[in-house]
Amino acid sequence: MKTAVIREEHFNAAHRLHNPAWSDQQNQEVFGKCNNPNYHGHNYELHVKLIGEIDPETGYVYDIKILSDMIKRLVVDRFDHKNLNLDVAEFKDLNPTAENIVVVIYDLLREEIDEKYDIKIQLYETKRNYVEYPA
Repeated sequence: MKTAVIREEHFNAAHRLHNPAWSDQQNQEVFGKCNNPNYHGHNYELHVKLIGEIDPETGYVYDIKILSDMIKRLVVDRFDHKNLNLDVAEFKDLNPTAENIVVVIYDLLREEIDEKYDIKIQLYETKRNYVEYPA
């Protein structure tokens, strides 16, 4: 009886979309105002979904408090109120697009969550723009 549990978290972060191999003009044409040299920020909304069997002893798929603490430690503490380009090691050589951020978050969580659980991550950059991984 597979069931999903979902934890929602938030973090605020700044970033700049920029490809150093391109000219300033090409970066501006592709990334527009997201290429602002002084960065720009988002109030990110994160949904972490774990899918698994309900444990007959606890009635839980996964202890949501443990999941919440893990997300705080691995994601929120690492990304919140940071400049992703400058302060977060994972983006030293990786353009911090929403697509790349969601994959990084997935990889961080996947390292600590047993493979018996499926994980799906949704990351909202705005109310109308979000990404999901895996798709």
